[in-house]
Amino acid sequence: MTLISMLLALIIERLAVRSNAWQAQRYVRAYLKFSLNTPLAALARHQLGQYVWIVLPGAVVTLVLCLFDSRLLTLIVNTLVLLVGIGCWHYRQLYKQYLNAQERGDAESAHLTMQQIRNDSGSSMEQNSYGQTLIWLNFRYYAATAFWFLVFGAFGVITYALLRQLQEPVTLSTAEETAGSNEEVSAYAELQPDTAGPDAVQYMTFWAQWLPTRLFGLGFALVGYFSRASNTLLAYFMDFSTDNEQVLTEVAVAAEPLEQEQLNTADETSAMVQLAKRNMLFFLALVAVLTLSGVLR
Repeated sequence: MTLISMLLALIIERLAVRSNAWQAQRYVRAYLKFSLNTPLAALARHQLGQYVWIVLPGAVVTLVLCLFDSRLLTLIVNTLVLLVGIGCWHYRQLYKQYLNAQERGDAESAHLTMQQIRNDSGSSMEQNSYGQTLIWLNFRYYAATAFWFLVFGAFGVITYALLRQLQEPVTLSTAEETAGSNEEVSAYAELQPDTAGPDAVQYMTFWAQWLPTRLFGLGFALVGYFSRASNTLLAYFMDFSTDNEQVLTEVAVAAEPLEQEQLNTADETSAMVQLAKRNMLFFLALVAVLTLSGVLR
């Protein structure tokens, strides 16, 4: 059922999902507002309790599924949760705007659109090219989400999506959405721990992306220029300090080498997007093999 849920979610997200109801940001905002007006606020403000606050939504959904013990219900819920987890209609629209600008030869508009993608997604690598930015965005929304779904099911998707959205700057288009976003930012600020200490969201996000980054980096090597990509990956394989975005984008560049003059062009973004798609197809093929062999259900 894991493979069926993944295929259904990916197909539906590509063909039919167009509204905010299918974006994780909406539900993260609701959780923040709910927490602020309940005893969960005290839990979120506690230095250790914040870790429980982060995993709580996923744990509740998992408990409900266990109580009902229905394979059909589990399939439906898993598919819907994964569909919301990978939902990135906002970024897909921006990417289309970027491609339209490139087709018109409007370099300034293309740059501004890509800059908006960087700002909205909270990319930490300003020096990355357009293609590298899209590779990282694809990883955060598709690859890493699918990985945690494969490992922990709905619990993995909900927890990872919550971590991802809490690190993502909120910049929406309409006045009503912007007002709601400001409330979200305010609510999250009020839910921060009262005492200084390690930030649970940043800490958990780093480790939630550490292993998937290396596994999908290996996928880039297998579907791209293997020798260069594998050498780059090996240099970071047991590195526990370098930013995961830097690791993945450098491996991707090594797997799909391009000329310097191609950077920040439609050719580069197309090549990187195709590399990401090949990697996801490889991942799905691997999941299919594991399912047919009985390793996965």
